[in-house]
Amino acid sequence: MSGLHKLSLAVFALLLAIPAALSAKPAPPADHPAYLHALTDLRTARAHLQRPDGGELRDQEKKAIHEIDEAINEIKKASIDDGKDLNDHPPVDTHMAWDGRLHRALQLLDKAHQDISQEEDNRFAQGLQERAFVHIDKAHHHVEEAISLVR
Repeated sequence: MSGLHKLSLAVFALLLAIPAALSAKPAPPADHPAYLHALTDLRTARAHLQRPDGGELRDQEKKAIHEIDEAINEIKKASIDDGKDLNDHPPVDTHMAWDGRLHRALQLLDKAHQDISQEEDNRFAQGLQERAFVHIDKAHHHVEEAISLVR
């Protein structure tokens, strides 16, 4: 095979690869243990919002759970996934009073917020971070509303 023929094949292969490389979305954050900690905190906060007796949740609690689920989904969209399901979390004290569980959920939401609040220079992670913040903050607000109803 002649040198010119090899060169033309290499140029052709390069021309095919350029559009694919340009259209690919940015790579997700490579190693973000803080996001993995946030997933655990969010799952545990969610567990605290589940009624231990299976009783009906108030609207605020349902909304908080929905926002927590959305925050978890945002983190998982970035391929930051520990492979655990929503029920994989540290045990929740089922004997804790409901207002105590709500307050613990607030603490865990604050911790999740703190977990992902490190400065991001990755454009892909910045969008994830902002969307997750929105959902965590909304969940926090709904839990605060639920606490005010319990008092």
